[in-house]
Amino acid sequence: MSEPIALYIHWPFCLAKCPYCDFNSHVRETLPQARFAAALRRELAHEAARLGRRPLGSIFFGGGTPSLMDPQTVADLIADARALFDPLPDLEITLEANPTSVEADKLAAFRQAGVNRVSLGIQALEDDALRLLGRQHSSTQAISALETARGIFERISFDLIYARPHQTMAAWQAELNRALDLVADHLSLYQLTIEPGTRFERLHRQGLIALPEPDLGAALYDATGDIAARHGLIGYEVSNYARPGAESRHNLTYWRYGEYVGIGPGAHGRVRREGLLHATRRHRAPEPWAERVERFGTGETEATVLTSEERAREALLMGLRLREGIDADRFRDMTDRTLSESLDADTVEAAIEAGYLVHWTHGNRAGIAATDEGRLRLDALLGALVL
Repeated sequence: MSEPIALYIHWPFCLAKCPYCDFNSHVRETLPQARFAAALRRELAHEAARLGRRPLGSIFFGGGTPSLMDPQTVADLIADARALFDPLPDLEITLEANPTSVEADKLAAFRQAGVNRVSLGIQALEDDALRLLGRQHSSTQAISALETARGIFERISFDLIYARPHQTMAAWQAELNRALDLVADHLSLYQLTIEPGTRFERLHRQGLIALPEPDLGAALYDATGDIAARHGLIGYEVSNYARPGAESRHNLTYWRYGEYVGIGPGAHGRVRREGLLHATRRHRAPEPWAERVERFGTGETEATVLTSEERAREALLMGLRLREGIDADRFRDMTDRTLSESLDADTVEAAIEAGYLVHWTHGNRAGIAATDEGRLRLDALLGALVL
């Protein structure tokens, strides 16, 4: 209970649905700004009343496209959170934004509202790739947004998607160097995958879109780590690179299996109530969520108490994504189980011999971590490791 919690606020609306996206995002001809602002503030107050005055370490506005929100709504939610919880002096407040000209013009207003870290959904710096990905901005707008953000925010992150159709190693290296020459603080990197129910899934099934061979995808990932390192960024998580000290504190809460409150349509949470860790979820569809909040004060539809075994599994699945790995004492405190009780001993031994896992010690602390090679194979490794 002494650790700070994180607050996630979900804004579910986008200008358009990207063909690769399976996130909880929705397109509306007219954005219901006032209704959803009121509902988010009400749900935040309801959740804070249940949790009490907890220390607050970070706020993250995710989506959807939170940069479509009115800046005043963002300011009101930040003010509410500061009043309802006990914010840390260095409270991290992140807002995801897309680099269309309309949204980039609002960056200064979001900074004035209290946002101190922006995450830009660049995704690509090639116009053909942006059109393929269904993005609403051009490469020129992306570069302009990065330059604008650099003049407003001390902390900037941006997203890129790699292993796109027809992508070559030379083109990716040039694209990544170009982006990092502009902003070298924090990079989130995502491999393009075909997700069920998306337009890309239908096109892939029809043979109209094909992804690069797995070996090229792995090579592009390896090249990313080398280029990021030359710009001073360390791969501190499977898909995230940062200058030392510029890591996303909000996302570290997830990966270190800390507590986080999720409000808004479809938002998830992990919060302790009456000493028990609950997995919470809000109604996914925006308008039914808002109706539930208006009637009951919350759109929560699930609040499941997690068993020790479930907590251990989640903590392993999240923690082994980190370069730092998992601290054994912290793991036991969070799950009421030891690492040895939660991992298959034979697989651990084989993975260490293969160079995929290491045991580590720092002073009186000890734990386990995946190596660079292990993180490349993390999905397969976790499937074999975790009991």
